[in-house]
Amino acid sequence: MSQLEIKSEHRPNALRSDCTNCFALCCVALPFAASADFAFHKDGGTPCRNLQSDFRCSIHMELREKGCNGCVSYECFGAGQKVSQTIFKGNDWRTAPETASSMYAVFPLVQQLHEMLYYLSDALSRDALRDIHGDLQAVYEEIEQLTELPVDQIVQLDVPIHRVKVNELLLVASERIRSNAVMLRDPARMPKKKAGKGTDLIGANFRNTDIRGMNFRGALLIGADFRQADLRETDMIGADLRAANLNGADLRGSLFLTQAQLNSATGDKTTKIPLSLLRPAHWTSKK
Repeated sequence: MSQLEIKSEHRPNALRSDCTNCFALCCVALPFAASADFAFHKDGGTPCRNLQSDFRCSIHMELREKGCNGCVSYECFGAGQKVSQTIFKGNDWRTAPETASSMYAVFPLVQQLHEMLYYLSDALSRDALRDIHGDLQAVYEEIEQLTELPVDQIVQLDVPIHRVKVNELLLVASERIRSNAVMLRDPARMPKKKAGKGTDLIGANFRNTDIRGMNFRGALLIGADFRQADLRETDMIGADLRAANLNGADLRGSLFLTQAQLNSATGDKTTKIPLSLLRPAHWTSKK
């Protein structure tokens, strides 16, 4: 096994949320407003009213029922434990209040950097992209090094500039993977609607369609019907899947699909998902 393969093998855990090793930073640092996604208003830097002394959520198992769908669909990509345990060396904002403001400022920036690492990791895991693995690896290491900078340097980062560089590579990766998948589509199951970056497909009907290789990048797919649809090798980066119906859909090989996107959608035991992701508990509950 090459050094590249070893690194790729160990990436997923570091880029997956581990709330047990985080100081509930998403529940404190980030603001949210009362809306369809949140049952109440909370200012940034203010602990959520449901946060307990052990940094756990008192309604974690009832977030959807309690009107906190925004919490269900949020993903820190491992930034929470990185900031809590590595950058601030296990000193939490309660026992070391002098660190609070810096911790709250750093967290959303590291979250964005970890999101980029997650997408780059996805591309690095694909054999079809081996000829650009060197470029992907170089950018991955560059972004990873930014997360190791001192706090005062992290807060000065121009994250959008780094995102542009990452996005250029991800676009190449997406086009390569999707173009191969498109040629395998069943013409009899082709959809009438077309997607594209930022496309409004709220409530769209893709039931029982073959949409392999479609570009859903940044698309609004709220409440869309994907029952029994073939979504293999679709680009899901930034797609809004809140309340989308994925019952019986095939999402294997989907590009840049995240756990948070699955959590915000509905599915069932017949939904096929990538091996790196978990089947959300509410998909199989009897409620």
